[in-house]
Amino acid sequence: MFSYTVTIATGNQWFAGTDDYIYITLVGTEQCSERTLLDKPLYNDFERGAVDSYDVRVGEDLGELVLVKIEKKKYWMHDDWYCKYITVKNPSGDYVEFPCFRWLVDDKEVVLRDGRAHLPQDDKTGVVKQHRQRELDFRRKTYRWKEWQPGFPMSIDANRHKDLPRDIQFDSEKGVDFVLNYSKAIENLFVNQFMHMFQSSWSDFADFEKIFVRIKNTISEYVMQHWKEDFMFGYQFLNGCNPVMIQKCTKLPDKFPVTHEMVSVSLERELTLEQEIEAGNIYIADYEILEGITPNCTDPCTLQFLAAPICLLYKNAQKKILPIAIQLGQTPGKNTPIFLPTDGQYDWLLAKIWVRSADFQHHQTITHLLKTHLMTEVFAIAMYRQLPAVHPVYKLLVPHIRFTIAINTKAREQLICECGIFDKVIKSRGMESKEELPTYFYRDDGYRVWEATKSFVSDVVQIYYTSDEKLQGDEEVQAFVKDVCSFGMQDFDHCEFPKSVKSREELIEYLTVIVFTASAQHAAVNFGQYDWCSWIPNAPSTMRRPPPTKKGVTDVNLIIESLPDRGRSSWHLGAVWALSQYQEDELYLGMYPDEHFIEKPVKAAMEKFRKQLAEITRSIKIRNEGKKLPYYNMSPDKIPNSVAV
Repeated sequence: MFSYTVTIATGNQWFAGTDDYIYITLVGTEQCSERTLLDKPLYNDFERGAVDSYDVRVGEDLGELVLVKIEKKKYWMHDDWYCKYITVKNPSGDYVEFPCFRWLVDDKEVVLRDGRAHLPQDDKTGVVKQHRQRELDFRRKTYRWKEWQPGFPMSIDANRHKDLPRDIQFDSEKGVDFVLNYSKAIENLFVNQFMHMFQSSWSDFADFEKIFVRIKNTISEYVMQHWKEDFMFGYQFLNGCNPVMIQKCTKLPDKFPVTHEMVSVSLERELTLEQEIEAGNIYIADYEILEGITPNCTDPCTLQFLAAPICLLYKNAQKKILPIAIQLGQTPGKNTPIFLPTDGQYDWLLAKIWVRSADFQHHQTITHLLKTHLMTEVFAIAMYRQLPAVHPVYKLLVPHIRFTIAINTKAREQLICECGIFDKVIKSRGMESKEELPTYFYRDDGYRVWEATKSFVSDVVQIYYTSDEKLQGDEEVQAFVKDVCSFGMQDFDHCEFPKSVKSREELIEYLTVIVFTASAQHAAVNFGQYDWCSWIPNAPSTMRRPPPTKKGVTDVNLIIESLPDRGRSSWHLGAVWALSQYQEDELYLGMYPDEHFIEKPVKAAMEKFRKQLAEITRSIKIRNEGKKLPYYNMSPDKIPNSVAV
């Protein structure tokens, strides 16, 4: 008889254990074992967090182990089970690891490959080729594309969170409904006392402090104290929630007819406006994408308004960014005046508030929702459809798309390019020079995290792809890339994603975009919402009066009547508080407790990655010491591995 020792680890999630019958079959190159029930007398097998070992005896040597088949059969009633991994010790004393990290539901079976990553062209035997194809066939039936809204990237074909495949649903401890968190936030912040006054305006700016007292912190309190000041307005374009709008102005657009005479008092270098532009001291933020959008009518009793402003910004002698001209529409004319710092204080303040409101809308719908959540979902669906679990690219990406589809489905359920290549995006906006803008910390920290991530991805890619020809011959990764563009992005004319990758460098950049977008970019635009948006006048989620069409008519009452009412302010505050909270037991960038990779070279690459991230974290901490406005949203110790909120 030949004895194989099988060790099975059950997950730590709530309800991960099972009382169902578990059977195993070992598949070798020579033959298969008998289907064996794993059961110890007088012992409760497969409890949550347990690691159980069993002896499987066979009459003849199975040869080299290539597959393990696990079956779950109902004992009394169906009892889901989460299997982390299986390790088999063969008769010669060698160990073979079989990563699983998936749920077995109902009377389900799972067939596992050993933990070594394999490209499709490296599989030579019929049994492993057949297993690979069956897994992909099943995945393509399970993970189907669906158009959520016309013009948006495709989503998964599921209307509710519970309709998703079990393996990508939230774990129970992470699956607390966002509405519940939302309500908890409202209660914790003591703002529920204002909810019954839903459509009632505040009395003055100081009135907003009534719902602000419970959430003060270093940044939010500083914002409350300085939000009216031009330097604070300009600083947020660099390091606020939406640090992607500002770009260098090389030529004033015809639709924004600002003259030197209008802004001369704001210029410090005794240069004309044209000369300042040539010197690289003028920047612009244009919200043209909001033009023509009709505000939602969820509350027919309260009108809501949007604007598509253009804001001109000036880098002064101290290298601070200050606003010098604002136009609250895309069409210049009599009813679209250009507001200036020399106008009345309330005219100028209301113009800035309108820009901040537009920035809030752009941030939530485009920078945050579209360019992190929805884009990562496209990559996730294509990955599940085209890459088997044994593929190295699957193993690389899966920790970074964990829960992405689940959180997006919940958002849709409750909804009340050189795209993504960080350094190229920064350069395309003319914002790459640290000498010109030394306080653009989003750029500086982003560069370092991007390079560390790219270095890690490069190390992994080089391990498995020894030549560009080997990459070109990988039908699965090519199908993955094509699925993203042709199906996920519906082959939109403006889609800049490739339909194939021909070189390892292209693949490295492509995969870095995915990992960076799902981790660092999402962290940069999500977790600062509490800091920058909790003071309502600084980031109004809605405006209840239309943009002013002339100067000299604005007073404090008009501003208060334009800002969100008490009820909407309370919901806004609860939302940004809930969205900015980190999950318990969060997995941060570089943390890979689920060992999808077992190879030593990859584990060495992970350790190198963690050391690079630790150094970046340390330097950011040193830089932030003593700062009134510390920037930590790109600090690796605050970057979750995936889009998880």
